[in-house]
Amino acid sequence: MSDYTSFTVTTEGGVAELVLGNAAKMNALGPSFWQELPQAVAKLNQEGTVRALIISSTGSLFCSGIDLTMFANPSLTSVAAPAERERLKHLILQLQASLTCLQDCRFPVIAAVQGACLGAGLDLISACDLRYGTTDSFYVVQEINIGIMADLGSLQRLPRLLPDAVVRELCFTGAKLSAERAYNLGFLNATAQTHEEVLAAARQAANLIAQRSPLPIAASKDVLNYSANHTESDALNYCATVQSAIFEPAEVMAQVMAMKNKTRHESKDLLAMKAI
Repeated sequence: MSDYTSFTVTTEGGVAELVLGNAAKMNALGPSFWQELPQAVAKLNQEGTVRALIISSTGSLFCSGIDLTMFANPSLTSVAAPAERERLKHLILQLQASLTCLQDCRFPVIAAVQGACLGAGLDLISACDLRYGTTDSFYVVQEINIGIMADLGSLQRLPRLLPDAVVRELCFTGAKLSAERAYNLGFLNATAQTHEEVLAAARQAANLIAQRSPLPIAASKDVLNYSANHTESDALNYCATVQSAIFEPAEVMAQVMAMKNKTRHESKDLLAMKAI
């Protein structure tokens, strides 16, 4: 278990689990979270042995959003002078980057949500690859309800995950997106009655991913991310380039034979990325 103050991280069998553990504060994302998340993900990313990451939390709700006490810190949020506004811009960029690490890492990231997922919590799970939620879970662009614009990724990522009209509804009204509607619209991969069942579904998906060859998984995530921001022609060309770089006939044949024989082929982990 790694030593962080805002969450715990454990790893077993190629699957890492990051658990928000501040249920007393409704798992609000405070200053330490924004510093520690990119550190934790970078460490897992560098090791090369993690094939999937599950993000969950303790308590009755997944996340109440950003810790509002951060807004009371004038050294962070004062905008009385142009230099302070310039500083605020770079703070926002830093917070954005803290979540973008989930999108950029080499392994898929899976969110397991119970209860409310508000504001920055929605930004967080929008940066994940897969999402599972309890049937009573709900999702809110909470920022608009407290007089600010969502600025940590929801406005950029939700339009790729939900229909445009629904995204605008959520961002303009601050209304709740129910688990049922989120599932029917494709935002959630599946729902389950209890938190334990949601975690079980997330772990099942993570374990399936961990059984696949990690190199094409990492490449698939890379190509999917590239395709979201480029033309179809450019994305197809990029896909061909990546495939030609990672294609390994011996690995393909080993996987084919394992599938035929109904056995499991143990693929090599990704290489560790050593710090320069």
